[in-house]
Amino acid sequence: MVEDGTDKDASFDDENGPTPVGVKLGSTRTVLQFYDDDNELKTVRTLTCLATYEDPITGDERVLYGEQAAQEYPDRVEYMLRSGLPEDDEGAALAQKFFTELVNTNGLDADSAVVYAIPTIDNEPGLKNLNSVIEESPVGGALVRSFPESLCGAIPAFGDELEAIDSVFVAVNMGSTNLEASAYRHGEQLSPFVSGAVTGNEVDRRIANAVEEETQGRVNVDLTTAREYKEEHADFDDFEAFTDVIQQPGGGSHEFTIERSVMEPLDDYLDDAVDEVANNFLAELANDHMKPYQLALSKPIVLTGGMACIPGIVEEFETRLSEELNRDVEATSADRPDLAPAEGARRIAERLTK
Repeated sequence: MVEDGTDKDASFDDENGPTPVGVKLGSTRTVLQFYDDDNELKTVRTLTCLATYEDPITGDERVLYGEQAAQEYPDRVEYMLRSGLPEDDEGAALAQKFFTELVNTNGLDADSAVVYAIPTIDNEPGLKNLNSVIEESPVGGALVRSFPESLCGAIPAFGDELEAIDSVFVAVNMGSTNLEASAYRHGEQLSPFVSGAVTGNEVDRRIANAVEEETQGRVNVDLTTAREYKEEHADFDDFEAFTDVIQQPGGGSHEFTIERSVMEPLDDYLDDAVDEVANNFLAELANDHMKPYQLALSKPIVLTGGMACIPGIVEEFETRLSEELNRDVEATSADRPDLAPAEGARRIAERLTK
């Protein structure tokens, strides 16, 4: 149901204080980072989805979430945060049910300090709904706070503590539902920028269309399969063509090879992302905050979000942005950009409990 890992070298020293918990409720995946009963650091990563069914014996409603829900009930599994936030009461209720099941399954303490990462987006009702999901959950009895996702995601890229909070830098969040960019000056967010035109979800749609075109209409894949192709095979350094097999109506199977359908959409995505960052976000930042702009570009730009996990994308972003700006810039990311927002949020929670 979940992918998890425990860091045997990390532990929480303050046994008498509330447990710090970092949360990233994402449109595709949710990540928790917390200390377990043995005070060892644990990371849980799961699909942000749920399915319900009726217990055949008791008649009670049962809830499945994450990979198990997607695999066992693909016909009615619900992804309640497809737009990045709970948009209405129904979405908020589903997100509440999902998050409650997730934290209960993992035995998180009610008396915990929860920090959650929020997207940079002008959607006050959606942000309010997200806050309610966390506030009304079985955790966060000690405190609940939110911080920008790109700030939380940048923290692990700077070091082992909260060095990012003491820095002036630019972060670009390459997510499923938006491309976000912000400058940070000692934790203060400057010139936040959001584009819904350059997204990981759009890459999935383009991959699905490209597969149909490359196979001359013989193969149609859904968006989930397209996303899996992207996550499993995309590589800006060393992409290799791969084969897959589909079952044909009426029996038999069809094997096909993908050579162009993954990397061409990603190449276009990266060009579009660089264009947005260089000509919209950075231009606005330079106009509004020239000195922080100059200071920030003297340091590496931090890439966060799931798209930043693609091998070679950080270096390719650096090269293309340098060419677009006609100056040398550096780019960097955390070792696991997809886990970084929850890790950064957990570190902030830990600081707030001291």
